[in-house]
Amino acid sequence: MDLLITIIVCFLAGAGAGIGTGFAGMSAAAVIGPILVTFLNMTPYEAVGIGLISDVLASAISAYTYKKGGNLNIKDSLPMMISVLITTIIGSFLAKFLPQHTMGGAMQIALIAIGLRFIIKPVTTTKEQMAEVPKKQRIIKAVIGGSCVGLICGTVGAGGGMMMLFVLTTFLGYQMHIAVGTSVFIMAFTALTGGISHFVIGGFPNILPLSLCVVFTLIWARIAAAIANKSNAKTLNRVVGIVMIVTGVAILIVNYMKNHPIV
Repeated sequence: MDLLITIIVCFLAGAGAGIGTGFAGMSAAAVIGPILVTFLNMTPYEAVGIGLISDVLASAISAYTYKKGGNLNIKDSLPMMISVLITTIIGSFLAKFLPQHTMGGAMQIALIAIGLRFIIKPVTTTKEQMAEVPKKQRIIKAVIGGSCVGLICGTVGAGGGMMMLFVLTTFLGYQMHIAVGTSVFIMAFTALTGGISHFVIGGFPNILPLSLCVVFTLIWARIAAAIANKSNAKTLNRVVGIVMIVTGVAILIVNYMKNHPIV
């Protein structure tokens, strides 16, 4: 019975995480962490580590899919990726000394707010408009934005993808498909860095939920990315917004259930 419950919980967590990653470039840990803590009684630190490692292959396969569709510029994403990687390591180290908790309600409200933003005011930037942004200005903004994202990803274990997408579209002027493709590309490296840091500091997690979450997240991320890559910008904005809102509301409910168990 315990095995069946573990499989079901990991499937649901992986499905939610994979869809969020493939469609919206979100961190898998944003979904997996709270679910594993609530339904499998894991420590937040272990659950975050599993979420981050699940993110690695899911983000990599999503990035590959966006790259095939011409929606990923690796060269221009390097400044942000480097700054995110450095601050993710710092954040993962600091997380060990912070109170054990999953993503707070404020992060979920931010997720819902950003989701509404993509629905109400879609990103309509074109690739031609992207090219008009001065290179120096883009690099400075990428480093500053990436540093903030890395700290969030490392300490909280989630929210990195959400914030990265927001930074890429709002401050760096990225076209929507390229923003999602760039987000998942960077997340593959930040998730690997954050996951390894978590395991080195806190020890290796239970292999069964780790394996299940990795596989299920990978499958659903591949499906979602393939669909998103072929969607037009307006449709992708709406889907990203809906995914963020549903994810935010779902995790608020999960966290409420955790804090108010039914006896």
